[in-house]
Amino acid sequence: MTTILVTGGTGTLGRPVTARLRADGHEVRVLSRHREPYAVDLREGGSGLDTALAGVDTVVHCATTPRGGDERSAANLIAAARRAGVRHLAHISIVGVDRVPLGYYRSKLAVERLVVESGLGWTVLRTTQFHDLVVRVLGILAAAPVLVLPAHASDQPVEVAEVADRLAALAVGAPAGRVPDLGGPEVRTVESLARAYLGARGRRRAVVNVPLAGKTYRAFRAGGHLTPGHAVGRGTFEEYLAVRFGDGEGGRRG
Repeated sequence: MTTILVTGGTGTLGRPVTARLRADGHEVRVLSRHREPYAVDLREGGSGLDTALAGVDTVVHCATTPRGGDERSAANLIAAARRAGVRHLAHISIVGVDRVPLGYYRSKLAVERLVVESGLGWTVLRTTQFHDLVVRVLGILAAAPVLVLPAHASDQPVEVAEVADRLAALAVGAPAGRVPDLGGPEVRTVESLARAYLGARGRRRAVVNVPLAGKTYRAFRAGGHLTPGHAVGRGTFEEYLAVRFGDGEGGRRG
């Protein structure tokens, strides 16, 4: 079986990717900043990264942070992968990184370009936002007595387990280049997602939609982060909420 290194293997996506690959019989090494035996900060690189990559056939690059440093991390990873003779670099990205001028998205697009120009066999999969992220953002917004939302905005959340299954399958295949996007099953208004979240948590909040300004908001409002033509995900937001929180008013959990 293939020896695979998963960067960010303790994260939201890296954990289920690792579990799927191991269930299929592959030897998987988990690289993260704090988990031995492959505790490596990709932004720094170094001999620990070379050790982690020794004998590896495929790298699944899930490590990322909105706090900056993704480009440096990718450059270090690619250089070490070249030295190790890695055959395949599979990278996860985000739908809209080439259409939405958000700083984090620009960084993700730059990483894509590094992967494409790496000289390695490569695969890039773009997905829409995970259900988990939508819930985290709504949880922060719902901490206030009034839940303020960006007006006229939509999202297309996807189940992370489905992304993990797709990315794991791509990783064990031949390098495929840029593959079709993976979007959630429904394009939803942000307000409808917020109201579903409030119901699942048994919370009551006034909901106010506020128009925003700027290029990034206009790009989100125009749907630059959506892929309705690739709404191939199956798990809905309500199904995710039911698993995570129970049955709303009657079953508040988590």
